[in-house]
Amino acid sequence: MPAASAPTAAAAAAATTAPAAKAPAIIPDRGEFIDVLRALRRGHVLVHAGEHAGGWVVDGGNVYSSYDPLLRYELVQEFDNPEGFEHVHYFRLTPQGRDFAERAVAAWRQRPVLERLMVRLVG
Repeated sequence: MPAASAPTAAAAAAATTAPAAKAPAIIPDRGEFIDVLRALRRGHVLVHAGEHAGGWVVDGGNVYSSYDPLLRYELVQEFDNPEGFEHVHYFRLTPQGRDFAERAVAAWRQRPVLERLMVRLVG
C-alpha cells in the first residue's frame, strides 16, 4: 500500500475557506492544527500518554483532533526519549512535516485576521 502524501499548504489554506461538506474534514480543527504545527516547529514535542481525554498533549495543551492528520500524512514520527516515561510516546516533526509546517504557518499568517478568527470559532 503506498504511503499517504502530505497535504499541500495550498490544500490546508483552502480547507480554511471551503464550505462544509458531507465527508469528514481532512483537518477537523484548523486552528488547533496550525497551533500544533507552530509548536512542533519551535521544537516542542507531541506527547501521547493514553487513549483517554487529554491523552495527546503539546506544549502543555491538549490536542483533540490534530494528531490524526499529523500521523496519517506522516508529518510526525515517534522517537525514543530515554528521559521520558514508560508507556508514553513522543513525536516530533519529520523533515517532510517541517517543510509542510513552514508553508502552512506562512499561508495561515497571510489570511485576514477576521477570517482566522472565524476559523477558530467554527473550526
